[in-house]
Amino acid sequence: MGHSGTERARAERRATPLAGFTVAVTADRRAEDLLALLRRRGARVLHGPAMRTVPLEDDAELRTVTEDLIAHPPHVAIATTAVGLRGWFAAAEGWGLGVGLAEALRGARLLARGPKVKGALRAAGLTEEWSPASESMAEVLDHLRTFDLRGARVAVQVHGDPLHDFRAALTEAGAEVLAVPVYRWLPPEDPAPLDRLTDAVLAGTVDALPFTSAPAALALIARAQTRGLRDRLLAVLRESVLVACVGPVTAAPLQALGIPTATPDRFRLAPLVDLLCHDLPTRRPVLSVNGHLVTLRDDVALVDGEPRPLPPASAALLRRLADHPGRVVPRTELLRALPGPGSDPHAVDSAISRLRTALGTPGLVQTVVKRGYRLALEP
Repeated sequence: MGHSGTERARAERRATPLAGFTVAVTADRRAEDLLALLRRRGARVLHGPAMRTVPLEDDAELRTVTEDLIAHPPHVAIATTAVGLRGWFAAAEGWGLGVGLAEALRGARLLARGPKVKGALRAAGLTEEWSPASESMAEVLDHLRTFDLRGARVAVQVHGDPLHDFRAALTEAGAEVLAVPVYRWLPPEDPAPLDRLTDAVLAGTVDALPFTSAPAALALIARAQTRGLRDRLLAVLRESVLVACVGPVTAAPLQALGIPTATPDRFRLAPLVDLLCHDLPTRRPVLSVNGHLVTLRDDVALVDGEPRPLPPASAALLRRLADHPGRVVPRTELLRALPGPGSDPHAVDSAISRLRTALGTPGLVQTVVKRGYRLALEP
C-alpha cells in the first residue's frame, strides 16, 4: 500500500471508531438522524422504537388546550422544546388559531428551557424573558419561585414527559397550571422490534444504549416489566451496557433507578454520538500480542487499529483466548466456546486456522503442542 493508501486507511479508521460495536436505539422522533450518525461511525445498529408520536394536527386534546389558552391567556408560559413549539404553531395555523395563539403568548412572561426553543420562539415573532444556562427544568422551577404565583395562570409545554413534579410545585405555589401536550407518546403499534432489542441487551450483544428522551427510556423499562424482565434489564444496564443520555433531563429518571449514565457537554445528537465514539473503545482492553496491539469488539478484531471482520466461530475463540490472556486454553474448553453443538476436537483446529486467516497477522495465536492454544501475549 502506497503513502496515499496508508493515509486513506487511517482516515477510514478515524471515521469508523464504532466498528465492531452494537448500539441499540429506542428513539421514534428523529430516529433516522441518530441511526445515520451511528452507521457512519461504523456501528451495527438495532432499532426498536419504545413509543410512537401522536401527529399534532390530529390531536384533539392539544386543540382543546390551545382554544382554552387563547380564550384565557396565561400570565406565564414555559416553552420546553423547539420541535414541539414549531409543531404546535403549525397545527394551530391549520386550525385557524395561529394568530390567536401568538397574541396569547405575546402577553405572557415567556420562559424558554434552552437555546433551541429560544430560536423557535423568535421565529414565531416572540421573545423570551429568561432562559436557564443549564437547560434544566429544575433551574426553571427555581427561577419561577422568585415570582408571586398566587392566582397566576401558568402554561407549561410538556414534551412527552408530563412533568408531574414540576407542575405540582407550581400548583403548591398557588398557580393555576395549564399543561400543553405539544406531542404525546403512546406505546408502539408493534412492540416486536422493541422486544428484540431488549432480548439483545439481555443476551449481552448490545454495547451501548443512547437515549434522546426520558419517556423513551422509561417506556423501555415499562415494556420489560410487562414481560417479567425488568429486574434483569436493570441489572444489565447497571453493569455492562454504556447508557448515554442526550442531556441531564433524559438521564435523571435512569439515575434514580441506579443506572450510571454518560452525558455529552452539549445536549445534541452529534455530541451524543461523539461521546460513544470516545467512551466505547475505552471499555475494551487493548492487548499487546507479539508486537501488535489487538482489541476485540464483538465480531471485529482491531489489529494495530485495522478492523478485521471475524466469522462467528473465530470471534468466539478469540474471545475465549482473550479471557485468559497469555495462558494456554485447552482444546476441550475452546470446543465448548464454539457456536452450536459439536464434539470433534479437530473442529477447534479448523476454527483456529480460520481465525489466524481472519486476523491476517501471523504469530498472534500460538499452538502449544498437546495442550491447546494461547495468545502470544507480551508482559
